[in-house]
Amino acid sequence: MGFLRIRTTVDERPGRLASLASALAARGGNILGLSVQSDSDGTVDEFIADIPAHPETVREALEAAGGRRVQVVPATAHELTDEPTRALLLASRLRAMPWRLPELLAELLRADDARWVYGDCVSDLPDPTLLVVPVAQRRAVRLRRAGLPFTLTEAARAASFARLAQPAAEPTGSERAIKLADGVEVTVRPLTSIYREAVRDLHDRCSPESRRFRYFTAMPALPPRTFDKLCDRSKGYSLVAGHDGQVVGMANLQFTPDPGIAEIAFLVEDRWQGRGLGTAMARMLVGVARDLGCAEVRATMLSDNARMRRLLLSMGATLGYSEDPGVVEARLPVATMVSA
Repeated sequence: MGFLRIRTTVDERPGRLASLASALAARGGNILGLSVQSDSDGTVDEFIADIPAHPETVREALEAAGGRRVQVVPATAHELTDEPTRALLLASRLRAMPWRLPELLAELLRADDARWVYGDCVSDLPDPTLLVVPVAQRRAVRLRRAGLPFTLTEAARAASFARLAQPAAEPTGSERAIKLADGVEVTVRPLTSIYREAVRDLHDRCSPESRRFRYFTAMPALPPRTFDKLCDRSKGYSLVAGHDGQVVGMANLQFTPDPGIAEIAFLVEDRWQGRGLGTAMARMLVGVARDLGCAEVRATMLSDNARMRRLLLSMGATLGYSEDPGVVEARLPVATMVSA
């Protein structure tokens, strides 16, 4: 009998987890710990199991059950510690000794090595066994773990952990004045129900094409139920940009059923497009997603929405086509972004 840490990437389909658990049980495995994490191309299921089978046998069984990139490494009984409790204890130590951030990050993620790096520390060739955790504009912690590649969820955990060692900052989602490239100043605030009429007027002033890019249809008005959903903090977080008594832009973050994943979308009045407002609101919204513990934000857009594609690519997103050839999906990891 031996403890094993087992990771496998699976497609996001109902019943996949049950298939993997059954495959382990068929090899005499007793699952003692389970976590579900988000990654760039699927969901990562991680098991801690007491199992008599050889690691190669375990790998073959999970691949037959639908797992991809199955990795099996030895584990110890110490790794059965309750993960939230372990993270809270490490956080307590970090608050007392913030200068030990690299060491404690390594302990949090069970990394083999952790060290400070400065300047241009991110390689152009991504290595999944390396994780760079930004701490400031020109300062970061680089972690290495040879046995298991890092997931997007682990990157989000590391970024949240690192922020405990930094001075308190103004909440990202609070009111904020933004000066655009042409010198005009707008004010960005969280969306609440008091903006119902102003958001209705924004839709009235937007062209059918702008509304089509936002809703995939030239929606003439925003249904009251949809507006209420955008204001509901249990379902997401939204921002509005105002100038001279009018709402001129809206940015929405909506939670999804996938753990650690949120959807973002934007609507900017036509005469305010191309002036940097969308980019500023996007960066604020991604900051909110990071504060809320999201590992990744996604945006679904029509393939002819060139302005939206350029915006997200400039922030480091990757693009891919969906099952509909006219629809593009952008995916942006948020944990590696440094606050402005």
